[in-house]
Amino acid sequence: MSDPAFEYAPIGLVELENRIIRRCNLQFSMMFGGNEEEYRDMPLLHLYPSHEDFERIGARGLQAMQETGYYSDERIMRRRNGDLFWCRARGKSLTPDDPFRHGIWSFSDISEDRPVIELTPRERDVAIMTCRGLSAKEVGLELGLSYRTIEAHRARLLEKFGARKLPELVAKLSGMPL
Repeated sequence: MSDPAFEYAPIGLVELENRIIRRCNLQFSMMFGGNEEEYRDMPLLHLYPSHEDFERIGARGLQAMQETGYYSDERIMRRRNGDLFWCRARGKSLTPDDPFRHGIWSFSDISEDRPVIELTPRERDVAIMTCRGLSAKEVGLELGLSYRTIEAHRARLLEKFGARKLPELVAKLSGMPL
């Protein structure tokens, strides 16, 4: 049975069971490369830059979904050809008692608004939390690091993105026009 709203949606959609793709739509397969059948029964892990990213983002997502049944973030993903790109991901659990058991997720390519700059996993965490408006002390508490270590990570981010001050960095990270 065909579901045109799912198949032809102008955003990438996937149905996941335990973080394994059961089906995806045309836009998703175009975004990541290949055709829809190639993604059937593929672990989502294969579309992350690293196993560590898969685990870290999964843990964060699971916690949010256990509380709300919903999760949203912006992250770097990997196309089938290995290219990295910025992606907005949003998920809704269909099984709130076991959030990853069954859910529908959307993926949007936002790479035109954001350059992909090589960041360590820790720099990525600091960048995301900085964009959420957390102070260096708040980021440090959440990551179990000193605020001075967070400031050092922010200094490297400023340099990598060619930003002079924190507001400029946040604008560049969030894709806001300068």
